[in-house]
Amino acid sequence: MKRIRARDGADITVRSTGSGPGIVVVHGGGVTIDDYRRLASALADRFTVHLYNRRGRADAPPASQPHTIEQDIDDLAAVMEHTRTGNVIGHSSGGFIALKAALRLPIDRLALYDAAISIDGSFPAHWMEAAKEASRDGDTARALAIVSSGINPQMAASKLPLRIQVAVIRAFMRTRIGRTMGELLPLTLDEGDQILRHDGPAEQWAGITAAMLLVCGANSAPYYAESNEALARVLPQARTLRLPRSGHDGLNRARPKLIDPLAAFFEAREHP
Repeated sequence: MKRIRARDGADITVRSTGSGPGIVVVHGGGVTIDDYRRLASALADRFTVHLYNRRGRADAPPASQPHTIEQDIDDLAAVMEHTRTGNVIGHSSGGFIALKAALRLPIDRLALYDAAISIDGSFPAHWMEAAKEASRDGDTARALAIVSSGINPQMAASKLPLRIQVAVIRAFMRTRIGRTMGELLPLTLDEGDQILRHDGPAEQWAGITAAMLLVCGANSAPYYAESNEALARVLPQARTLRLPRSGHDGLNRARPKLIDPLAAFFEAREHP
């Protein structure tokens, strides 16, 4: 564990495991690096995996108010500089941050899993205001239920009456990860705003030069696959991978069917 200095003077704690070329992981929203330790362990025999909590989470400094993606990009830049690595994995909203960062940071190889980006309105926005209202009213379970059904329309649970979804979420919030998601809900909603604010055509990403592996879970929301295909059409250095029988948490589960292609991608020396 090392503490490094962010560009604004705050301390960022970086936890590194393994040996070999470095990979920095930019975690998703509503979670902490605790949910990525299995990923780090699975890659540790071939790579040095660097984990750090993004602002407002666990041992990280507070997030700026109003929240901006620029702070996340600056923190990633500091971690990359400290670890001397150009390899990055981004998950969900962390994938959005990593993708934006690739427009101006020296990222050599970038793997994204279910990157939460919006291309020509692809990311659903209809749930946002209702979730914000429930959060303002202090009804975290209701807000989380609205978020979950809004961003996971493919799940059977999203078709249930909202009162039943809320009851399920209340039980879920008794678990460690459920409590964390509840505590981090304001950040999750802020990041949703950031994603929607950067909606636009796929061509806005055409300046990225990093080699890219765009992964989505076959059981994840369909818009992740659609976004990956749109990106691949404007980024000739990118290739897509649809992971069978995997959902949005596929990166956290770190099964061999994902770890093997990830390792092959980061071990390669040329663009795909």
